[in-house]
Amino acid sequence: MSGAGLRVRDLRVVFDGFAAVGGVDIDIPPGDVRFIIGPNGAGKTTLVDAVTGLVRASGSVTFDGQELVGRKVHRIARMGIGRTFQTATVFEELTVLQNLDIAAGAGRGPLTLLRRRRGVPAGVAEAMDTVGLAGARDRPAGTLAHGQKQWLEIGMLLVQDARLLLLDEPVAGMSHDERDATGELLGVLSADRTVVVIEHDMDFLRRYARTVTVMHAGRILSEGTVAQVQADPKVREVYLGRAADAAPTATTGTPVEA
Repeated sequence: MSGAGLRVRDLRVVFDGFAAVGGVDIDIPPGDVRFIIGPNGAGKTTLVDAVTGLVRASGSVTFDGQELVGRKVHRIARMGIGRTFQTATVFEELTVLQNLDIAAGAGRGPLTLLRRRRGVPAGVAEAMDTVGLAGARDRPAGTLAHGQKQWLEIGMLLVQDARLLLLDEPVAGMSHDERDATGELLGVLSADRTVVVIEHDMDFLRRYARTVTVMHAGRILSEGTVAQVQADPKVREVYLGRAADAAPTATTGTPVEA
């Protein structure tokens, strides 16, 4: 599997005359771990919704050279683009293995999806190992810890051969150890995929982001490395606040030095 990049040009999403995304240009190269941050209402999730076809958009979004704007959600997914949501969407009454098997089984008939098999398909076994759930393969997903459910959802994208992963606040509500494990997982995933993370946890961003895009009012405010973004006066003013050189993060409550 080879990496592929995302190219966004003049992307616009308008709701009842309000521009939630107002002419955004972004280039995310193959293998990047790109964090997208910004205040609430900046347009981060709407941007991802537009890329994945959940909202109507104008402009151009290409992945691996193929245009996404105007395509149906399921067709975009089949092009190797997968996303997670803030709340993990797994089948809680089914086991880890069954969740992955169903995600991998789009081409199989419905009567065979839950059939117990003698062996585990290679792609499913690899995904379980990658997300650290091989030891929990027979546990119902509903009994997993919060972080493990998020990893299972990522695993469900891996078995569908997703090459662009769009992760919406993947460490929200996680313990410190779970956040560290997730950060390490992002690095593993980026070896042959492109990873985009919407995040509010600044400590997590500092440790694991390769590049950062800051959004404000539906537009790009700043881009660069973590150090470059934190030093940008526009980010200090708009994202961190006019009157303070430090502000609390949304999840940890620890100071964010500008």
